Amino acid sequence: MAEHGDRKVHRFAVYGTVQGVGFRPFVHRTAAGLRLDGWVANVDGHVEGTIAGPPGAVNRFTSLLRTDAPALARVRKVLLTPAPGRPPTAGAGFTVRRSDPAHLAHTHREIAPDAAICDACLRELDNPADRRYRYPFINCTQCGPRATIIEDLPYDRLRTTMRRFPMCAACAAEYADPGDRRFHAEPLACHTCGPRLAWRALTGEGALHAAVAAVAAGAIIAVKGLGGYQLVCDANDQRAVSELRRRKHRPSKPFAVMVQDLDSACRVARVSKTARTALRSTARPVVLLPRLDRDIAPGVAPTSDRLGLFLPTTGIHHLLTRELDRPLVVTSGNLAEEPLATDDFEARRVLADTADGFLTHDRPIRARYDDSVVQVSGRTVQTIRRARGLAPAPLTLPVATAIPLVAAGAQLKHTFTLAAHDQAHLGPHTGDLSSAATLQAFESAYADLTRLTGIAPRAVAHDLHPGYLSTQWAQAQCLIQVPVQHHHAHAAACAAEHGVRGPFTAVTFDGLGLGDDGTLWGGEVLVADLAGYRRVARFATAPLPGGEAAVRHPARMALGYLHGCEPLGAPRPFPWLTKAFTERLDPREVDVVRAMVARGLHCPRASSAGRLFDAVASLLGLCDRVSYEGEAAAALETAAGDTHAQPLATRVVRAGGLWVYDPAPTLTDLLERLAEGEEVARLAAAFHLAVAVVTAELVARAVEEGAPRTVCLGGGCFVNRRLLTEVRRRLRAQGLRVLVPSEVPCGDGGISYGQAAVAAARLMKRKG
Repeated sequence: MAEHGDRKVHRFAVYGTVQGVGFRPFVHRTAAGLRLDGWVANVDGHVEGTIAGPPGAVNRFTSLLRTDAPALARVRKVLLTPAPGRPPTAGAGFTVRRSDPAHLAHTHREIAPDAAICDACLRELDNPADRRYRYPFINCTQCGPRATIIEDLPYDRLRTTMRRFPMCAACAAEYADPGDRRFHAEPLACHTCGPRLAWRALTGEGALHAAVAAVAAGAIIAVKGLGGYQLVCDANDQRAVSELRRRKHRPSKPFAVMVQDLDSACRVARVSKTARTALRSTARPVVLLPRLDRDIAPGVAPTSDRLGLFLPTTGIHHLLTRELDRPLVVTSGNLAEEPLATDDFEARRVLADTADGFLTHDRPIRARYDDSVVQVSGRTVQTIRRARGLAPAPLTLPVATAIPLVAAGAQLKHTFTLAAHDQAHLGPHTGDLSSAATLQAFESAYADLTRLTGIAPRAVAHDLHPGYLSTQWAQAQCLIQVPVQHHHAHAAACAAEHGVRGPFTAVTFDGLGLGDDGTLWGGEVLVADLAGYRRVARFATAPLPGGEAAVRHPARMALGYLHGCEPLGAPRPFPWLTKAFTERLDPREVDVVRAMVARGLHCPRASSAGRLFDAVASLLGLCDRVSYEGEAAAALETAAGDTHAQPLATRVVRAGGLWVYDPAPTLTDLLERLAEGEEVARLAAAFHLAVAVVTAELVARAVEEGAPRTVCLGGGCFVNRRLLTEVRRRLRAQGLRVLVPSEVPCGDGGISYGQAAVAAARLMKRKG
């Protein structure tokens, strides 16, 4: 350690999410405030530098790096080591040095997500006296694009898509001024030197006004956002909304709506205190909220009692919402089942028949990020889609992985996860891996994130299902293979998020996942830890007539339960009870399905909670065919609402060494009460209560036999707030500790994180 009088010189290094979050300016301000000398720079994926001064001031500096870091930063480790050589002359000052990519160590790096426009930038955007008045790409060290513009690390302008825009003299002065909040803000730009809007031959304000006029006249436009193109129209205009559905091939799945501010949100939805915080967060996710009967066109969410609302994320969005002064449908710029468009040429090709015009700009999109989606359940914010603003910020693994790994995810709502040490980077939402285009989008995102994080996987975790494109991709990699059962991954995702390392009980309810016995699972109670599990309870099996066709046709699923539910000793519904249901169906399809079930022809069996929800939705006349996964269950949840009801009958039996829920009495009770004229809302609520009651009983029986008293809930069925609330309440009443996913999606979007947690535990166990 070099000393000069009472002055000491140290080398410091800070690890975590410390690039692209205003950390170097923060270090500069901190050092200058303590009258310390030295320098700071971005190096590889972290920040390091030299600090010189009295020991007390140096210690205070080190402490402040941990406690007072910028809001967007995540400091994981601060190292302070003696530095050789003489200290700089007292009063020499503190500087921010240019990064030196020649000294890259290719260590594990963290990438900052995009951050929505901050209040300070918003005030400037609205201030006619400010030089960035109405500048659509306004940003500072605390907001703006990050993950979507980074081309390489260390994070400097020349390694982002902003390198195409040399700073003007005014921006360069702000960039170099330690007292300016844009000091070393890499996406810094203004009207003079930055990206510019375009609409046909118009640019700047002319382009914006043309786009506003088009939407006001009922047109559908494509807007180039942070992580991809978005389709925009007037959310109050039923004709425009219906036309967007037709062009996008999206018959009924709800659209997201962007509103100008919180007051606007409160006019169209019920916004709790927790929801307000979520709406205003730097991630600016779409928040699912109870809708009010106001001016929003019915076609925005035709089968739901909720609206997906979000606030403007960029200057472009603020200008659009303020100029139009109305809620706007803002949905992914793609066709159904295709990846989000990011390239300008590709967007014009793909969306040529969808958009009436394109509001674009000349800054390239480096990485594809769709909008994040969350919902509020009490005081809990549940992430449904982890994307823009949230990904790829790392999550902690309770057990560090012995070697770097990739988890390939599932098939639906696809994500992948990269893991090294105790950090897991959940990649961007890809969508459903149903085509070569979505697979290519996954492969491109994987290549980008491995390069940026510096993680070179030596193992790959994947689902058991051989038909998943993610599984096929994983098995083609020359890496150590770690197969992970689907529902164990769901359970592990919840446990890992909450830091659970030891044994736990898991309730995993979803549509379908391949079990380790080769059959389809979906209504499971497991006793598990991160490395392994055993099945202790399940739902009864029922046939899926036509396989995948049954998923798309809940009426087929209902017929499967009525005519082929696993025989467990309870009487099946009498034929006269099913007459009203079958009479509304195509008699030819009914006969075909009955024959298929009787012969066991193309009727794989599944113990699925999700498919039981589909069947009940169809029996109640809510949904016989679906256009997107989960539509029938969502219709059933909407019908139930907060309606008070008595639970339907339930029955649990012992079969094959497991506790099994037999739904036959539940369905019989449902049909009898329906025939007696009980309203559909009460029956939908009664079914939710029955599933909650039987879940509590299955868990209670498992606990009586020694299962752990910590219970992790997982699987897409727990997106259903009524089910989640009722299950959690009953389990807590038994004195159990109940954990619910929050940062990680409980559906298949969180599978890859669970796979990574399982693989890490197994690899560490193998190493030990």
